[in-house]
Amino acid sequence: MKFTLENDSSIEQLQALDCWNEGEKITNLSDVNDSNMNKVLRIHTDQRSVIAKQSRPYVRKFPQIPAPIERIQTEKRFYEEIQMNSELLKFSPRILAWYPESYLLITEDLGQLGDFSGIYSSEKKLEPKQIQELITYLNQLHQIQPEDFPDNLAMRELNHEHIFNFPFNEHNGFDLNTIQEGLQELSLPHKSDKELKNQISELGKRYLKKGNVLIHGDYYPGSWMDAGDSIKIIDPEFSFMGDAEFDLGVFLAHADFGDQGDEVELQLKSNYNNPIDWNLVQAYRGVEIMRRLIGIAQLPLELNLVQKEALLNQAKSYLL
Repeated sequence: MKFTLENDSSIEQLQALDCWNEGEKITNLSDVNDSNMNKVLRIHTDQRSVIAKQSRPYVRKFPQIPAPIERIQTEKRFYEEIQMNSELLKFSPRILAWYPESYLLITEDLGQLGDFSGIYSSEKKLEPKQIQELITYLNQLHQIQPEDFPDNLAMRELNHEHIFNFPFNEHNGFDLNTIQEGLQELSLPHKSDKELKNQISELGKRYLKKGNVLIHGDYYPGSWMDAGDSIKIIDPEFSFMGDAEFDLGVFLAHADFGDQGDEVELQLKSNYNNPIDWNLVQAYRGVEIMRRLIGIAQLPLELNLVQKEALLNQAKSYLL
């Protein structure tokens, strides 16, 4: 049965799915509207609640941006790999059902948890124990080396455009002054810096190549859920076999936005145990900072232009 998941989806259609316990009845649906990429609903029954997630051929938050609908298949495969690892199993939801004809994934509901986006506005702060949990997750994840994991190339190409290309295109048509007055002018020296752009271009070519370890691919506060006594990790639709340094660089960049970069870096250097190229970590860190400041994938930052300029210069030093 093929159908499109919507807030007003037919309960009768959903009830017809074969993932329910005997006698289990759906009572209502509620929207989970914090997904950037996919349509997500919470399905409530008389016994429990579950999460229904469906990919569309575009980005949910930016419908004008096409995106490969097959990405949900990669997310499913990632969770399958996680569920075979006793250390990682506790971090992510279990798969309950999969309907490939509808690109629909049903997983356990971790609860109405908030993410860690509050670190951008000082509403939230990563505690040392939480930093260690996030490092432990990457330590374990980056030891997984499945031979036949999907290359997820279409999603990587989408991400590549918005990390390594679009933000540094002087003629991309995106007026950053609509985000913050003066940001467009602040961005121009970086968009016209040939040495910087060449370095970013080479880094982008590396990103598109197949690497040796399984990475999450979008390891930032929106993918970290606060369960109180633990952290849950979701939304691995950008996962692929790549550079461990990419996950680490993104992690550090967002710690920088929360003014915890030095603290996270110190813990990372002490507790991340897999072999890495630190210069490569820093390069990915730098490009992630820059693309979040002058690209389309903006964050809810409460920074003035002076602070953003300092971060841009810091990021540039990581790249050159």
